[in-house]
Amino acid sequence: MTPLMLTVPEAARALAISRSKLYELIKSGALRSVRIEGSRRIPRKALDDYIDHLLSLEEAA
Repeated sequence: MTPLMLTVPEAARALAISRSKLYELIKSGALRSVRIEGSRRIPRKALDDYIDHLLSLEEAA
């Protein structure tokens, strides 16, 4: 079963970016995240939405 929420390191690996870049995306609002009992989690849907956004930018260029 695919997890619905990813940790920061898992999400960074999924996007092939560094943890610090992932935190930048979260801070800028480009990537949604939630806190669960003090731990930052990224919903899988948020990753999918971010990728879709990047693809739409590429198509528009």
